[in-house]
Amino acid sequence: MPAVVLIGAQWGDEGKGKITDFLAEKADMVIRYQGGNNAGHTVVVGDQEFKLHLIPSGILYPGTTCVIGNGVVVDPEVLVKELAYLENRGISTENLKISLRAHLIMPYHIRLDELEEERKGANKIGTTRRGIGPAYMDKAARVGIRLVDLLDEEEFAERLKRNLAEKNRLFNRVYEVDGFEFEEVFEQYRGYLKKIERYITDTSVIIHEFLSRKKNVLFEGAQGTLLDIDHGTYPYVTSSHPVAGAACIGAGVGPSEINKVIGVVKAYTTRVGEGPFPTELFGTEGDLIRERGYEFGTTTGRPRRCGWLDVVILRYAARVSGLDSIAITKLDVLDQMEKLKVCVAYKYQGEILQDFPASLKVLAQCEPVYEEMDGWLTDTTHCRTFEELPEKARQYINRVAELVKVKPAIIAVGPKREQTIVRETIF
Repeated sequence: MPAVVLIGAQWGDEGKGKITDFLAEKADMVIRYQGGNNAGHTVVVGDQEFKLHLIPSGILYPGTTCVIGNGVVVDPEVLVKELAYLENRGISTENLKISLRAHLIMPYHIRLDELEEERKGANKIGTTRRGIGPAYMDKAARVGIRLVDLLDEEEFAERLKRNLAEKNRLFNRVYEVDGFEFEEVFEQYRGYLKKIERYITDTSVIIHEFLSRKKNVLFEGAQGTLLDIDHGTYPYVTSSHPVAGAACIGAGVGPSEINKVIGVVKAYTTRVGEGPFPTELFGTEGDLIRERGYEFGTTTGRPRRCGWLDVVILRYAARVSGLDSIAITKLDVLDQMEKLKVCVAYKYQGEILQDFPASLKVLAQCEPVYEEMDGWLTDTTHCRTFEELPEKARQYINRVAELVKVKPAIIAVGPKREQTIVRETIF
């Protein structure tokens, strides 16, 4: 039985929630291995829509164990609200497990995120202002607070006092704003603990047990390849590693355990926040894609920037994550486009670039080299097999697979579970 890593192959928002939910039907365990509540997954089940930020979307299946791994930074306020949201909608959270080693997002992280974005002005990163970056900064600086610390009242108090002394000095002297009171934060977080304590455990042990028993295990990445702090469009990136290699670190397993890596690819390209975007569309075509694809952030509600599919990005994602196959989502959004363009290379100062550049200065000056294809101008939302798709839609998919050199395993033609074409069995 395979252990599968599912990652975003673009700038995030590729529809990973739908694919995770689809695969979770046959998965025994779904693991979220990085990021925080800066991610948002929307899943449609029948006529119901679920929006999740921390808990893996596999939670919608009662027999699936869901894990928030050690690589995730957890805002307990958001987690408590999400648990209540699911339970109020009749979804059991009994199968949720949260790593003892996961770091906590504290109120001062959120405030620092907000203040830094305001201070940077026009040079802002475009974060979700959820405290993700500052929480990972404290983790790297070895002053973070983990869930295992929260379980120990004395240890938590000591660490919180030490951190507040430093952060409040920063708030007062640098940002000239008030800091936080120890008692208020202490009591608030001890209150959260009462609601989440039963979920907290050594998840690496449980994951290892599932893998040793040859269970189907799905590792779910948040964000996307180009938001990876090492491999993305730095500095306009997230503070963690959405690429496949991070699944091992963020879940606590060895690389030899992974059997397959799937990249989720939107049939066009979007991004949220700042930074260069070679195939971005600014006219009516971009507006049509945004409206038909409802391209607004699940977490922030911000309108997403939309553009043509960029296979330079996809080739890069295939390389850095070792993609075995891709899942193409939102093909139906292109149903009304008379002509389609696919970016096959970049032109930079008269030179053709096949590989994604590391320099943002270079990327900002790159012009997309396009192949143009005919659209299919046919509704695809009812298609359930590859053969049922219009010929031109099949040509589009085949050409993308040819350019990326990775076969398509799944094609989504709508948000519902049944609007999914399977070309390769994953589990």
